[in-house]
Amino acid sequence: MAGSRMEVIHYPDDPPPARWTQTVLALGNFDGLHRGHTRIVERVRRRADERHATAAALTFDPHPPRVVRPDKAPPLLMTEAQKLEALAAAGMDGAAIVRFTPALSQWDPDRFVRTVLVEWLQVAEVCVGANFLFGRHRSGNFSLLRSLGARYGFEAEKIDPVRYKEFVVSSTRLRRLIADGRVDEAGALLGHHYMIDGTVERGEGRGRNHGVPTANLRTDNELVPPDGVYATTTRVDGVLHASVTNIGVRPTFGPDGPRTIETHLFDADLDLYGRSLRLAFIQRLRGEQAFEDAAALRRQIDRDCNRARALFEQISL
Repeated sequence: MAGSRMEVIHYPDDPPPARWTQTVLALGNFDGLHRGHTRIVERVRRRADERHATAAALTFDPHPPRVVRPDKAPPLLMTEAQKLEALAAAGMDGAAIVRFTPALSQWDPDRFVRTVLVEWLQVAEVCVGANFLFGRHRSGNFSLLRSLGARYGFEAEKIDPVRYKEFVVSSTRLRRLIADGRVDEAGALLGHHYMIDGTVERGEGRGRNHGVPTANLRTDNELVPPDGVYATTTRVDGVLHASVTNIGVRPTFGPDGPRTIETHLFDADLDLYGRSLRLAFIQRLRGEQAFEDAAALRRQIDRDCNRARALFEQISL
């Protein structure tokens, strides 16, 4: 099945997948699909190839904390569409999305394994990260998964955490780095730059008046880096452009404007209204600040653009 388009199925809406054979399953939330997740997914792909079997990932929607403890649920690193795209790019034949409900959150580990993994997906192997917990009150751990595998006839494998420098790579650490504006460090843990997708909508046209036309991005991504100016890349119709992005309320023009994401593409004068963009964050250049007038702001924008260009020359897009 490798190489064909990834099949996406939903529990409980869809019947057992007819074309999946001896499924080797990556089980987890996979938010961000960072280096740690990638190691699990690559292992699943390799084992599926050895077995001539289906390589699939199982994940949950909504994110379980939203249902179990909504007041503590973190913002997500990816939209569901981004996650599915990343899983397909990582070589998965299939993705199984379990609709996570208050009722399902009460299932004990045995019921979840028996109903979803065994009866629905007929798994041959299940691969998880070291600290994956499942079932009611997160009471199921890897050793329980392995003993349930022995009972129901599948193998279970645990993949150790990936370290970057002295840190364990985790979605929690990534969220903290991005929320602090440390997007370059986040990229190192992800294995790629942090990205948000969005649609360009009409802004106030101020940037164009300053000779720096900007695209005003509306995004469904929940985690947007903090206010400031960033060196970014912008993908439009598959073409990558160097760019600089301002996130914030534009305090030079008054204290309480709406928070916007405005991107200026270098060396490209495209009409972007209504177009879809993918913005990747390379490095934070500075925090947002108020300037005494538009001329001072324009001088700073020139400095920001020059810094970003110098950075892109080092990393070569």
